[in-house]
Amino acid sequence: MEEIHQTNSLSFKNRKDGLINFGTVSYVLGILILVEAGLFAICAGVSALYHESSYIHFIWTMLINIAIGGIMVLAGNRKGKNVSRRDGYCIVSISWILFTLLGMLPFYLSGYIPSITDAFFETMSGFTTTGATILNDIESLPHGLLFWRSFTQWIGGLGIVLFTIALLPLFNDSSQQLFLSEATGVTHDKIHPQIKVMARYLWLIYIGLTLLETVLLMLGGMNLFDALCQSFATTATGGFSTKQDSISYWNSPYIEYIISAFMILSGVNFSLYYFALKGKYRKSVRDGELHWFLISIASLTIIIAFALFVTDYYDLETAFRKALFQVATVHTSCGFATDDYNLWPPFTWMLLIFAMVSGGCTGSTSGGVKNLRLLIMFQNIRNQFRQMLHPRAILPVHINNDQVPVQTSALVYTFFTTYLICIFIGWTLLMGLGVGLTESFSTVISAIGNVGPGLGAYGPVYSWASLPDAAKWVLSALMLIGRLEIFSVLLLFAKRFWADY
Repeated sequence: MEEIHQTNSLSFKNRKDGLINFGTVSYVLGILILVEAGLFAICAGVSALYHESSYIHFIWTMLINIAIGGIMVLAGNRKGKNVSRRDGYCIVSISWILFTLLGMLPFYLSGYIPSITDAFFETMSGFTTTGATILNDIESLPHGLLFWRSFTQWIGGLGIVLFTIALLPLFNDSSQQLFLSEATGVTHDKIHPQIKVMARYLWLIYIGLTLLETVLLMLGGMNLFDALCQSFATTATGGFSTKQDSISYWNSPYIEYIISAFMILSGVNFSLYYFALKGKYRKSVRDGELHWFLISIASLTIIIAFALFVTDYYDLETAFRKALFQVATVHTSCGFATDDYNLWPPFTWMLLIFAMVSGGCTGSTSGGVKNLRLLIMFQNIRNQFRQMLHPRAILPVHINNDQVPVQTSALVYTFFTTYLICIFIGWTLLMGLGVGLTESFSTVISAIGNVGPGLGAYGPVYSWASLPDAAKWVLSALMLIGRLEIFSVLLLFAKRFWADY
């Protein structure tokens, strides 16, 4: 009896250890909200610099953040150092929602986006780096709001939590769990034993790409403000522009080529840049996912450019430039536009849809399924055919000379299947809300892939303002699910996640 009692006590203790530590969750979320208050202070400074009255809306929002964040910090458990796996998923998912709810306030309070649904949609599109917009007159926004709109994408590019880990030494004992809960991709290259140091390296690379692009765009004729905002959106693969006509506003081949190059660079695994800076060039150059990504971009660009040229849409150089830009912008889930691909030959739409689903590389700021997953699935399919010819052969999957565990392959297939299920559910819901077949299909793929433009009435030269409000909430949810790669969000709806077992 005593042994049974001890076993039951141990079982109860293990169950209790598995529950959400609400004190720790409240404390960490409070810190994150206070960090967002600091971001509003920067935007208020930009508004003041341009002598705009919109600075007051950032001040009010900052004070609201400070009040809410302060209460959550005081109510939380400041001594709790360990964040469990459940705590990590809870913190990451809720933090993105809170950042969006509070981040929409400057748009709503200023009256530039008077609808709560539209303000939430625009902000969620920003933080998740989707780039879909409901605005039909972007240039009418003051500089402070335009800066905030682009800044949301830059912060969301590498991740809200990762930004805080790099900025503040507050989560030393919990950094790894928080990082793994937010980071996207199949695997995570641990470029440094300490997560906070790794976060700083990644952010330094991120900042370096942003500044370099800003300088190059200024050399192409952009002013500092526009160049910085476009660079924020490019390196984050977000797609928010300061102009309603997006990048086509400048009508500059130089600017188009520069942004195309940096969209592709931002779609590459950022760990490879770190290895290259450390002199490990072979590790970067021989990366299998990088090869797959670049070959995909090159192939799609050549096919589409050839189609545009032979059908007399453009001359050869223009056809190549337009094809490269649109392929890069959808393949990296950036969402900028220089042309209306709705007017292109219809078969090119399916190629662009493929690029939207594929996305960029693991460990980049891109959305989509990620090319490493596609590479693993391709090798598994190839091995299946070989297995039929050689039944006794043992054919493991290898990526960069490393054998991929069977469990990882199973997880890839589970993710891809769940991804398709989410697309089907979203597609069905939007059609039920009165959105057309093509439009609902493309906007759902665009939202979950964090791409931005769709097809038809919601293509690259149109806003998503005319969508029903209910559809905007569905697409906002898909944006978050896609950005956090499905399971981190859907796990919160599982009964056992909250259960004491």
